[in-house]
Amino acid sequence: MERAARLAAHFPAPQGQAMPELEAQPTAARGGAGFNVAVLGAAGGIGQPLSLLLKLSPRVTQLRLYDVANTAGVAADLSHINTAARVSAHTGADQLPDALYGAHLVVIPAGVPRKPGMTRDDLFNINAGIVRTLCEGVARYCPTAWVALISNPVNSTVPIAAEVFRSAGTLSPGHLFGVTTLDVVRANTFVAEAAGLHPGEVNVPVIGGHAGVTILPVLSAVTPRISLPEDKARALMERIQDAGTEVVKAKAGAGSATLSMAQAAARFAEACMRAMSGEPGVVECAYVASSLTDLPYFASPLRLGPAGIEEFLPLPRLNALEKDNFERMKAELQASIHKGLDFARK
Repeated sequence: MERAARLAAHFPAPQGQAMPELEAQPTAARGGAGFNVAVLGAAGGIGQPLSLLLKLSPRVTQLRLYDVANTAGVAADLSHINTAARVSAHTGADQLPDALYGAHLVVIPAGVPRKPGMTRDDLFNINAGIVRTLCEGVARYCPTAWVALISNPVNSTVPIAAEVFRSAGTLSPGHLFGVTTLDVVRANTFVAEAAGLHPGEVNVPVIGGHAGVTILPVLSAVTPRISLPEDKARALMERIQDAGTEVVKAKAGAGSATLSMAQAAARFAEACMRAMSGEPGVVECAYVASSLTDLPYFASPLRLGPAGIEEFLPLPRLNALEKDNFERMKAELQASIHKGLDFARK
C-alpha cells in the first residue's frame, strides 16, 4: 500500500479528479528512532549550511534535500560525511512527493534572499508563491509534519502557509512555526557584548514579528538581569531590529544573512526534534498563530512538547521604551499579516 501511494504521488490526477489521499504520517519518531527531516530550498545560501548542520545532528536519520536545481551536488557532498543521517536529493516539482513523504519535520528556507535596496515587501512578490506551492505539497504528502518556515517575509508567509493548510483540511496551528530564532541569537550576542558576558549565558526574549520594528527584544527581561541606560537600550534594540540590513550592507550585494540564519534554524530544528522525542522543558521563541495579543500571529516564547505547542509562556512585563515599540509594531505587523492572508485567499 505504501509503495502504491508513493507511485501514485508521481502522477498527476486527470483533470477534474482529486489526487489520491496519502496515509497520514506520524508526527514523531517513536521508540528511540531518529527523524526524517526535509529541507525545501536545500541548494540555496541558507539551505546548504543548514543541511550541513542537520547532517551532523545525531537525531536525524533521513535528510531529504529538495530544490529546483543543483540539489544532487549538495546531497553528494554531504553524503560523504560520516554521520548516520542518510542523505537523498530531490530536484524539481515531480520529485517533491518523494522529498516530503513520511517527513516528521519540514524546514523551508526556499526563496530569494534580500539584496541591497530590497524591502521585505519586494521579497513578498516572489517568495509568497514559492511558499504557497511548497505548503500545498506538505499538505498532500506529509500533512502531520511539523513545519519550520524561514522564507521571508515571515510575518506574511506564515499566514499564507496556515491558509493553505486550512484549505486542505490539514491545519494544525501547533505544528506551524515561523523561525525567529535568529532574532534571539542576535539579541543574545549583542547584549552579551554590551554587558561583558558570554553569549551562551544570556537569554533575551524576543516577541512580535520578524522584520524591523516588529522585532521587539525585551531587554528589561534579560537573564541574567542587567541594567542598561535608556539610550544604550534603545541603540541595542535598533541594532537587533536592523541586524539583517547590517549583514546585507556588509556583503555589498553578495548575499544576506545565510550562515547565522542556518545556525539559528538548525537550533530551532533541534528544539523541535527534542520536543517530539518527549524531552521536557523545551522552550524557544517562534512566530505562530497566537491569542496572547489582539494580533492573530505573534512571536513569543513557547514550551514545545510531543504534540507541538504545549504552552504559550506569559509575555514579559515591558518597560516604557518597550511599550512604545510595541504600539509602533502592532500596525506594521497587522498589515503584514493581512497581506499574507489576502494573497492566500485570492
